[in-house]
This record gives sequence, C-alpha cells and structure tokens, in this order.
Amino acid sequence: MLKNDGIMTSEELARILPSEARMNKGPVAIIECVQDIPCDPCVAACPTHAITMKDGIADRPHLNEDACTGCSLCVAKCPGLAIFIVNRNYSKSICTITMPYELLPIPEKGDKVTALDRAGKAVCETPVIKIIGGRKFDHTHVVTIEVPKEQAMTVRAIRVEGRDRI
Repeated sequence: MLKNDGIMTSEELARILPSEARMNKGPVAIIECVQDIPCDPCVAACPTHAITMKDGIADRPHLNEDACTGCSLCVAKCPGLAIFIVNRNYSKSICTITMPYELLPIPEKGDKVTALDRAGKAVCETPVIKIIGGRKFDHTHVVTIEVPKEQAMTVRAIRVEGRDRI
C-alpha cells in the first residue's frame, strides 16, 4: 500500500523492479503504476508483448523483463505517466532515464534541466540527451536525460528553466 503522499516506498518499488541482472543488461521499462484501474494502452503499445495484465484490464501492468527491449514506446502511451526506461548500461558512471514530459516549455537536446525525485525535490542538474514527441506520441514528449548511476532509481521527473515560458 502507498504512503498517504502517493509516493511508492522502497519496499513497493523493490517488488516491481526488474532483476539486477536485467537492469545491468541495458534499457528496460520500470512500470510504477500504483492503481488498479481499467487501463491498458501500454499493453497495446509494446511491440514485443513484454507488458501484460495478469488478471484483466483492471489489474496493474506486468513486465516480462526478458522480452523488454527498452524501446520506450510505452512511455508516452501511459496516461498515468508511470513508465520510465532506465539504462544502467549507458556508461561506467552514468545511466540514462527516459520519461514522459507534458509541461511547457519543452526542453531541447543539450538543455540543462533539474532532475527531480518522486516528491519533486531537486536531485541534480543534468543534460537532456534526446527528446521525441508530438502527435505521434499523443502530444506527450519523451525525454531522455543522463544522471549518475546512483540516482537511477531516484530521478523520475525534470524541471526546465532558463527559457522563455510559452
């Protein structure tokens, strides 16, 4: 059960994470869905059928970590903004986190952004290394940032500053 603030505890997170071996293999989806509600766009979006619902549409999504390629197609399709791609195999000291982003201003590749934890607290400053989005992704942008490996399971959002707001 979630704490009253709606943020997953470390115990809850441990139950949904792919294995250490899979996390170290390359990009993999982390599905932090916390509600049993009728929702399954991530299932339809997954080209490798790595995401399923064990007990029907009102269940939380389940990840077959061996089938997940980390393609990130599920990230923009999740209306709850609850899917992230973590690549701990990016470099020796840096990992990447790919996340949904639906705010303005939209960051651009090379921008420095503030990486935030699940509670919205600043963790570190980091560069945006990739951004995709637009109509193809239901107007949800998918942003990839670099963070120190020790922050791989902490960072889940970004704050964009320094550009004129639209």
